[in-house]
Amino acid sequence: MRKCRRALTLLALASLPLAALAEVPVVDNNSGYGSYPPAGYGTTGAYAGTGASSAPVTAQGELFMQLQQMQEEIARLRGALEEQQYEIQRLKQESLERYQDLDRRLSSAPGAGAPVSPNTPAAGGPAANGAPTAPAQQPAAGSGEPGDPAKEKLYYDAAFDLIKAKDFDKASQAFSAFLRKYPNSQYAGNAQYWLGEVNLAKGDLQGASQAFARVSQAYPQHAKVPDSLYKLADVEQRLGNGAKAKTLLQQVIAQYPGSSAAQLAQRDLQRLP
Repeated sequence: MRKCRRALTLLALASLPLAALAEVPVVDNNSGYGSYPPAGYGTTGAYAGTGASSAPVTAQGELFMQLQQMQEEIARLRGALEEQQYEIQRLKQESLERYQDLDRRLSSAPGAGAPVSPNTPAAGGPAANGAPTAPAQQPAAGSGEPGDPAKEKLYYDAAFDLIKAKDFDKASQAFSAFLRKYPNSQYAGNAQYWLGEVNLAKGDLQGASQAFARVSQAYPQHAKVPDSLYKLADVEQRLGNGAKAKTLLQQVIAQYPGSSAAQLAQRDLQRLP
């Protein structure tokens, strides 16, 4: 039947004049559409307007958003990791500097930290008013065993050897025991100062602060007073007490202008806000 209809159509067209044939529209009988490809037909073979393609597009969009979120999260974590690495490196550097500073002080201590002679002036030289300084050590008040210089020196040297061995925990215990046992010893002022140093090396800022402050309180004329005040300022700055640290540095500069501690204090004072 389809062939018959087509034959009849051709016969009818053949009977038409040429002018009339020019006006007959050309139709593709195989597709049933007026143009090819049909409107709305995409490169994937699906119609853009149908719901079949909307699901893949939505899934791709969600996947892209998830990927973008993951990239942002990775960038945030990388930044946090870099900050932590910087902080760890800074703490390591500070710890190394404290150990190096302690080593320098150990190597420069006369006779493995032997006490200063009673006739030696304090490290600051003349006092701020130009008057000569008092004797280097002022014995601390308190009870303890009767003085035995030879025995005290053995005890003190044993504690100091623990510092040189970098056994700071035991050194702290040894110096504390020494000060309880011999509070009036000629070695007590030095022992008090080195107790602050080992506590600082341990990272015990509160213990270091108390030990350094005790030097000027119990032994106000001792040669270690300028150094102890300077180190106390350093500890207070580490504890976040900037105003107190600044006051201590100014005190060192004013009271001990010729000392090495005063020079360090002047340097640190310029760095403070």
